[in-house]
Amino acid sequence: MKNVLVLAAPGAAGVLTHLHPLLLALGAFGIFCLTASGTYLVNDCLDQAADALHPTKRHRPVASGAVPMRLAAAVGVAMMALGIGLAEALAGWRLATVMGIYVGITVAYSLWLKDEPVIDLASVASGFVLRAIAGGVAVGVVLSNWFLIVASFGSLFMVAGKRHAEHVDLGPSRADHRVTLGAYSLAFLRYIRSVASAVAITAYCVWAFEKAAAPHHTALFFELSIVPFVIAVLRYALLLDAGQGGAPEEIVLKERSLQVLGLAWAVLFAMGLYGA
Repeated sequence: MKNVLVLAAPGAAGVLTHLHPLLLALGAFGIFCLTASGTYLVNDCLDQAADALHPTKRHRPVASGAVPMRLAAAVGVAMMALGIGLAEALAGWRLATVMGIYVGITVAYSLWLKDEPVIDLASVASGFVLRAIAGGVAVGVVLSNWFLIVASFGSLFMVAGKRHAEHVDLGPSRADHRVTLGAYSLAFLRYIRSVASAVAITAYCVWAFEKAAAPHHTALFFELSIVPFVIAVLRYALLLDAGQGGAPEEIVLKERSLQVLGLAWAVLFAMGLYGA
């Protein structure tokens, strides 16, 4: 689900209706699935002891002992290396560099950054942003600054919500699972969510007006797309406040209102791109 973000920039540029860009975007999506899976395997090896204390993560293959750590680590490293190599083969050094940065940040997070308050939030959020960048780099589309701001602060908004859910679910033992949870108060996490959502909404509005001003676009639909975007952010914020943000991908798959809003946004955005 997270790797669908690879298709965001090509989709926003309106190039996915052409076969070659579509194949490049799908290739980048597959490469990110491969590489991210490798980083998750390595992370699960490094977090085995902490995951064993988590109410749901303790059922993961490595944490439960179903998969030996040495095997998981070896397969994870091989998948990361293969992902970077395939990125070079698919779209050249730029995509390979993005994948290399993703691997570097993710491994650094697993080894060290996860224990640094605030830095850990930025590190996790960067994974979402790099997915969006990878799609644009693979296809060769120019990434709008406003698009990157929306992706960055939207990601930070979701990550803060994830930490909020962990804070509530783990209770007093939260610091035993994740050091930074001991440093975060619920008020601080709400503050981050408020700032991040405000910046993301503002940036999206500017980006929508930027798209509306471009030639061969239908301005009205881009402007109307602001409505489902803002309502979706507010709806997601309500779910986070109820402590349901532990797994963002599960919320998207289960919450019908977010699905309807996402579809409405996609239709309006597509009409803006192709309605002229």
